[in-house]
Amino acid sequence: METILTPDQLSTPQVIADPYPAYHQLRDRSPFEYVEPPGAIPGIVEPIRTWAFLNYRDVYGALRDHDTFSSVRRSALRRWQLEHDIPVTIPSVVLLNDDPPRHTRFRRLINHAFTLRRIEALTPWITAVADELLDKLGPSENDIVPSYTVPLPVRVIGRLLGIPGEDYEKFKRWSDSFVAAPSLDDAERIRDVQEMMAYFGTMAAARRTHGADDLITALVEADLEGERLKEWEILGFCILLLVGGNETTTYLLGNILNVIAERPALWAHLRADRSQLDAIIEETLRYESPVQRLFRTSTRDVEVSGAKIKVGESVTIYYGSANRDPREFNNPDEFRLDRELRNHVAFGMGIHYCLGAPLARAEAKVTLNAFLDRFSVIRRGRTPAIRQNVSRLAFGFRQLPLVLERDP
Repeated sequence: METILTPDQLSTPQVIADPYPAYHQLRDRSPFEYVEPPGAIPGIVEPIRTWAFLNYRDVYGALRDHDTFSSVRRSALRRWQLEHDIPVTIPSVVLLNDDPPRHTRFRRLINHAFTLRRIEALTPWITAVADELLDKLGPSENDIVPSYTVPLPVRVIGRLLGIPGEDYEKFKRWSDSFVAAPSLDDAERIRDVQEMMAYFGTMAAARRTHGADDLITALVEADLEGERLKEWEILGFCILLLVGGNETTTYLLGNILNVIAERPALWAHLRADRSQLDAIIEETLRYESPVQRLFRTSTRDVEVSGAKIKVGESVTIYYGSANRDPREFNNPDEFRLDRELRNHVAFGMGIHYCLGAPLARAEAKVTLNAFLDRFSVIRRGRTPAIRQNVSRLAFGFRQLPLVLERDP
């Protein structure tokens, strides 16, 4: 018998780990108000009411209308900093929590780092890292999360930033603190944030003295209309790139490998013909979106699908639900490679479209090719796979045991 869910259960660990039954039940009610438990937004220690946008039309419309649905949430972060005696120069996430014109200037500054040409030049190095990680895997069951899907993205973003990717366990802990705040006590979160800020501050100071061919140097030397970036803006960029560059890509890689492991006939087909690798990546992005939801704030009174949303009210945009909306995608709960996938919103839409999307796609393609090159069979192990159930923003694995059989 199907369990009947209420909107207030959207942030429970069970729904975070498997949100799609809830989306199926609740999507036709979109938009609706529900209660978000404490911890979703730093600085808000009580439950808050928010509007859930679950169907594709509402989500797409909100993502395209950044004038009405603002990304700025600085007041809550500032209050959190003051309450915990943290200097207010500790940044919110640049770009992600910005609107034009500030967002436009920042986006123009960082876009050059993620051009297709730059990513193509980086791809041989990414391939070498992937091969190095796979060389360490044994012939029996391997938990692919700590051995591959975590270290690869962290080392890649570390390379771009100009920081040692071998410190990936430390970077991973910082990222987890930022996106999984509800699972941490305040003292632990504050310690991790301060440690991260000190680290990036030291790196920025070093680059002012001795520049290098990396993103931190580009940030400290950037000139925006005659002005240098402030220290907290540089640190905000570093947070964006570290967290955005590894957390979601880790989940994307795990989701792809899980999809493949459950479809042995597809793996055999790909070994003979790799022409559908791009389709597999795009369909996984739609089918198991690594980013499930993000927040906005209404800047005016507005009516959406009959719901009257007032100025200043919180809105939660559910990317994962929109990508399974049957009004937009036929048989959305099936994994199929014959879809038209230009309209999926896994990377967002509009001015906040993920700037790291080309890099994530490149890492996914390198991963598929590296596994195909050396493994004749990929299948789930006996140890159960475990989805993460802490971060409300993401969908992916914290444990994914796979058996990888090599060619004779």
